Amino acid sequence: MDYDLSLFTALVADDNAYMRSLLKSLMHVIGVGTVIAVDDGSEAIETLRKVGEDPLKGGVNSIDIVMANWQMTPVDGMLLLKWVRWHKDSPDKFMPFVMVTGFADMGHVSEARDLGVSEILGKPYSIQSLTQRLGQLIERPRQYVLTPTYFGPDRRRRKSESRLADRRKIKPEEIEIIYDDEIS
Repeated sequence: MDYDLSLFTALVADDNAYMRSLLKSLMHVIGVGTVIAVDDGSEAIETLRKVGEDPLKGGVNSIDIVMANWQMTPVDGMLLLKWVRWHKDSPDKFMPFVMVTGFADMGHVSEARDLGVSEILGKPYSIQSLTQRLGQLIERPRQYVLTPTYFGPDRRRRKSESRLADRRKIKPEEIEIIYDDEIS
């Protein structure tokens, strides 16, 4: 990945001080200009609200990506993700969201995917795995989908037709595809 990320702002939420510091350092190493680190999801929500309401009070013009640990207290990464995607006060429902987790099994990945996560970064992670996830967000952005029970990036990554039977419970006419055409 060869991008200038110096104007990029990332919000890192992790209740473990060491992991928060590590992720913040790695983001700076790959060239991210501003990294805001907070202790948990509730602080992340307050930061997002502040920046959304008044960027001067928030200290940055905008937040370009959220990276959150799944397991935090009192507000974990999944509740933060739900807030970003669904809450009326969320400043950007289209914001790329990377869930950082030690639980990268298929069940946990599916659960996060079904709530609208953009990428999963499994622990332990390396600078290579971090740059791969960011590269996916930059090089292969997915359109956003809105259904009665889901809002987030299209969960299907493959463009080819599946050989499996269609297992969707929702009819194609019930799905609305939403694009983020706003320039930040």
